[in-house]
Amino acid sequence: MDVLYLSISMGAGHLRAAEALKEYVDEMYPDSRSLVIDTFKYINPLVHKVFVDGYLNIVRSIPYAYGALYRMSEQMDNMNKLSHALSKLFSYKLMKLIEEFKPSIIVCTHPFSLQIVSCLKKEGKITIPCIGILTDYVNHPFWFHDNIEAYVVAHDNIKHDMITSGIPEHRIYSFGIPVSKVFLQKKSKEKLLRNYGLEDKLTILIMGGSLGFGDIKKVYLSFLNIKKDIQVIIVTGKNKKLNQQLKIHLKKDNKKVMLIGYTNEICNLMDVSDLLITKPGGMTITEALVKELPIFIISPIPGQEERNSHFLTSNGVAERLVKEDDIPTLINNIIDNPYRLANMRKMSQNLSMPNSGFKTVCLMERLVNNRLYN
Repeated sequence: MDVLYLSISMGAGHLRAAEALKEYVDEMYPDSRSLVIDTFKYINPLVHKVFVDGYLNIVRSIPYAYGALYRMSEQMDNMNKLSHALSKLFSYKLMKLIEEFKPSIIVCTHPFSLQIVSCLKKEGKITIPCIGILTDYVNHPFWFHDNIEAYVVAHDNIKHDMITSGIPEHRIYSFGIPVSKVFLQKKSKEKLLRNYGLEDKLTILIMGGSLGFGDIKKVYLSFLNIKKDIQVIIVTGKNKKLNQQLKIHLKKDNKKVMLIGYTNEICNLMDVSDLLITKPGGMTITEALVKELPIFIISPIPGQEERNSHFLTSNGVAERLVKEDDIPTLINNIIDNPYRLANMRKMSQNLSMPNSGFKTVCLMERLVNNRLYN
């Protein structure tokens, strides 16, 4: 089974989903060929810069403007038509890659790359089966196409929404979002604490995604008002400015804090932590659910992350921190009432779908075989 993964690096989550699924394909089909493509980068570096850098700048500088655009894109046909027109324009460049690689199936983890494949299928240029992997806990019209063989979604709620929007039920599989196999392994907390030079006490992990977005600095400063004996791990991702700012504070403060930049050890950091404070990106919260790590949400980006936040809080696996001032009260309550975290872990266990990767690969196999024998 030869797989072409098409993603777009608007944040790290979409590419991480593709790379996670590739792990399962490589394990189950060691002779398969796999190719993970950052679609806009492949099409044209300038296209990548305009769309991806533009998106990141809006999210960073004026997130509410992004939220408005997101809501408009759900309701305005003109915006959807523009998106389809651009996808058709870009499809010709992608066609060359498909002809050269000759995949037996295409997996798309971003709606824009899925639109491009849909255009090629509508024009009869390819008949290769295609799967869309939704990497958030909400749906969006940009994902909806009548010639995509299957969709893998995070939960039954999304499946029901998509059926209501006109997607045939037999094409939608609520397997969950695939995560890397390392998240399925539980490491010794005692050993990890020793390796990281941490103590055995309430440990709080603070993250802002791969780009270090969110009010992480304000969240950290709020911990200075907490008198309880705790330790904090802060991951700033690729946000070097934030990392430098926090280093200055750490020299003056006497809290037990471990400061990390971009890292591939999120799995270990989750294993060593008692709770996670983060913005609700789809992949981060999926990994936390698999780890049964209680989630406290900060700084959701208006749009899909706001809706992720609502989904998580309504299902009892997360709580929203509206103000940094809420944090000292939160920590005191948790220490005084350990059953609160235990209940959130139980709800996470009910919601997580750790076998998503294996189930999705089996679905891919069925789609490839159906094409071969029909």
